[in-house]
Amino acid sequence: MSQTELFRVLAALALLLFAAHGMGRLFARFRQPPVIGEILGGLLLGPTVLGQVLPRAESWLFPDEGPVASGTMLVYQLGMLLLMFTAGAEMRRVFSRQDGRSVAMIALTGMAVPFGIGLLAVRAVGTESLLGPAGNVSALTLVLACAIAVTSIPVISRIMLDLRIIRTRFARVVLSVAVVEDVILNVVLSVALGMVAGGEEGGFGLAHTLGVTSANASAVYHSVASVAFFGLMTLVAMALRRRAGGTAGAAERPPGTVAVRMAVLLAVSASCVFLGVAPMFGAFVVGLLSGMTGESAQGGSMSQLRGFAAGFFIPVYFATVGLKLDLVHSFDLWFTAGFILVACLAKATSAYAGARLSDRPKSESLDLAVALNARGGPGIVLATVSFDAGIVDASLFTTLVLTAVITSQIAGWWLERAVSRGTFDADSAFVPQAPDRGDAKSPVDARAG
Repeated sequence: MSQTELFRVLAALALLLFAAHGMGRLFARFRQPPVIGEILGGLLLGPTVLGQVLPRAESWLFPDEGPVASGTMLVYQLGMLLLMFTAGAEMRRVFSRQDGRSVAMIALTGMAVPFGIGLLAVRAVGTESLLGPAGNVSALTLVLACAIAVTSIPVISRIMLDLRIIRTRFARVVLSVAVVEDVILNVVLSVALGMVAGGEEGGFGLAHTLGVTSANASAVYHSVASVAFFGLMTLVAMALRRRAGGTAGAAERPPGTVAVRMAVLLAVSASCVFLGVAPMFGAFVVGLLSGMTGESAQGGSMSQLRGFAAGFFIPVYFATVGLKLDLVHSFDLWFTAGFILVACLAKATSAYAGARLSDRPKSESLDLAVALNARGGPGIVLATVSFDAGIVDASLFTTLVLTAVITSQIAGWWLERAVSRGTFDADSAFVPQAPDRGDAKSPVDARAG
């Protein structure tokens, strides 16, 4: 890499970081999810704004290929892995075993129905105008179904934290449902990404070595590989927990240092690439199982790792998402509006039905439906990885990102109005527990989106 190229990489990263933090803080000041500001910061530097005003400067700073693009893309990929790792690590502390029947019913209807609608929608609208360079209809179908069914844990957690309802029974139900949905949908997304990777010419990995080439065989292989990987990692986590005696203090022994955590994260992600499992799913599982083994996310090496990731890698990741958006050339207003409408109706209606079937009051069921409709960070990750893999085209990528942003905004606005109406004080099922000093150290990662 020449000195000029090094300068361009460093300048690009500095601009992305400055724009992400500046806009993120501005949104946080107005009690909006910082992730939306971070995406907007990248949008200002991309083809939508800077590319229209100073096209030569935009293409010089953020080229599509070459060493400069590779340098920024490496930071972008690390940001996605760390985002999924921290999101997985948070799940142990937000998951609640209470209200098991409600959680199971809402998760079943709130995930299965929208997923089924997504599968049918692809057949109804056709795929020619939505397919990315990979040209894989099966993978596209799974991605669209996931996009309609997904729920964001980080965004809805941050919203409820800001509204001081994070300790209510309502919040516990929302987050418990979101945990179940996200684990299952991450497996499905991993299968879709594996199907595309397995079909590349000059492919790499176990599937290529075994000669898995047909679409049906690829789907079966990547389904089995993703489930088997999750099962194997669970067994490893259980073995480590028994060996450590199940003590939280074991997490801060030498094996729990930042360097070792990062080495494990990168090694597992690399193994996923070879197995044909999406590396972001590997990072998610490592974080999830870190919580299962009793590792603390509030102090020590986990806190250091999360703090650095939230300060640098994750904001650059979300800013790069905004950088990829082209609202001038790759934005279909009517399709986007229709998709958002269908996604909201499918998700909210099915979640409401699940809540009512579990004997929840109408008002609470409606609040649950709107809260679970927020797609936030997981929806954005789904959009970026499917776009990078060539599953979706640029226009659909823009639609998926905007769907994640708009549904998160709707959830925040709705719950804020519910709080102002006194909803969470009037119903005994919603009354928050007495706040304690731990509020300032919420389990929610504000930067995870």
